[in-house]
Amino acid sequence: MTKRVTLVPTPIGNLGDVTARAAQVLRDADQVAAEDTRRSRVLLDHLGIDRPLERLDAHTMAQRAPALLAQHEWIAYLTDAGTPGISDPGVDLVRLAIDAGAIVEVLPGPTAFVPALVASGLPTARFTFEGFLPRSGAARRRRLREIATSDATSIIYESPTRLAATLADLAKTCGPDRAASVSRELSKLYEETRRGSVEELHAHYASVTVKGEVVVVVAPAPAPREDTDGDGQTLTPSLGIDELATRLVGAGVRGRLLRDALIALGVQRNAAYKLALAHPHSATDD
Repeated sequence: MTKRVTLVPTPIGNLGDVTARAAQVLRDADQVAAEDTRRSRVLLDHLGIDRPLERLDAHTMAQRAPALLAQHEWIAYLTDAGTPGISDPGVDLVRLAIDAGAIVEVLPGPTAFVPALVASGLPTARFTFEGFLPRSGAARRRRLREIATSDATSIIYESPTRLAATLADLAKTCGPDRAASVSRELSKLYEETRRGSVEELHAHYASVTVKGEVVVVVAPAPAPREDTDGDGQTLTPSLGIDELATRLVGAGVRGRLLRDALIALGVQRNAAYKLALAHPHSATDD
């Protein structure tokens, strides 16, 4: 018989969000494994399911999962909240299960970033899920630059203690006027979504104590503005802006000086930020 692993999404806050199918799988699977057995026990008790739980977290996955796959025909897996495999050890179980020839089944259900994206009021047709950003260094700066120049909405997970610092970095990299939203405590009693510029959001969250899991949604970079000449022909100012930036860079104007010079010459603020990031004056100017 082919082995099967079912990833079971769990409520991100409100236990009423668990699906009937998820509850049935938790009752019927040969073995239930969980990232945190204490947190998952609360859900099983809520559902009236008395099953032993095996711990499979980031520290035990590589050692325990192969043995569980060998011993059991059907494993149901829970992570702390939401859909396993999204910024949690579920992704490692999926790889191990596939390598072992098991069927991997993912149930639809709760996840934090989808309601945060929709509630943001920002474009939803195209988006990128960034998960948790690197905490420091070149990797963090690179990811922030990618978000700043992306033409899709960006979604970031963040801890409450690091939220203000991340918003400050976004204001620096994307420009203070970039639209964004912060959602926290989704589906819980004190659920909150606050919208505004990244500068406004930073000012607020730097002055309050933040609790709960946080999702930050950042608007795409503005599209280049199109103008027309006297004959009604469409001009593409991005070409002229690029040429102007190239000449300034050739004259030794880079980084923040390049940004300020472009803004003074009438270039839109976000386009000036983007070009300045592409031509930093030094490593400390990122």
